[in-house]
Amino acid sequence: TDGQYIIPYHDGLHTQLLAVWEKSVLATHFFLKPGDLAAIRELVQEIDFNHFQVYCLLEQTTLAGFIGVLHRKVEMLFLAPDYFRMGLGRKLMDFAINVLDANKVDVNEQNAAAVQFYQSLGFTVYERTDRDDQGYEYPLLRMRLTD
Repeated sequence: TDGQYIIPYHDGLHTQLLAVWEKSVLATHFFLKPGDLAAIRELVQEIDFNHFQVYCLLEQTTLAGFIGVLHRKVEMLFLAPDYFRMGLGRKLMDFAINVLDANKVDVNEQNAAAVQFYQSLGFTVYERTDRDDQGYEYPLLRMRLTD
């Protein structure tokens, strides 16, 4: 659509990006315990997003969502709730797959909508963990793109 474009992350977008992350998590990660959310928020605030291939989807000048890839793995995909169900997650994933050559993603098992979304794009589960990468008791499904 007109007025939507994907640009590389730069530090001028940091405040908007953190706001999108927070709103997205609050709208989708109902399973997070409040204390864990606070701790994870602190971790996210420490991330240097320049260390990843991070791309932001802008609607005019508003950051609607972002995706981050490292070593061909989608490490982050978040959309502002106002932009849910408009095909923007798919647009960012298509970009990651076709431009950044991404072929893997980890997803919280309890985030059923996200699991279904990745399955609809052709990802299948190849491993399950009992805890996430930070050691919290949120099982992860490790998924990869299958032909």
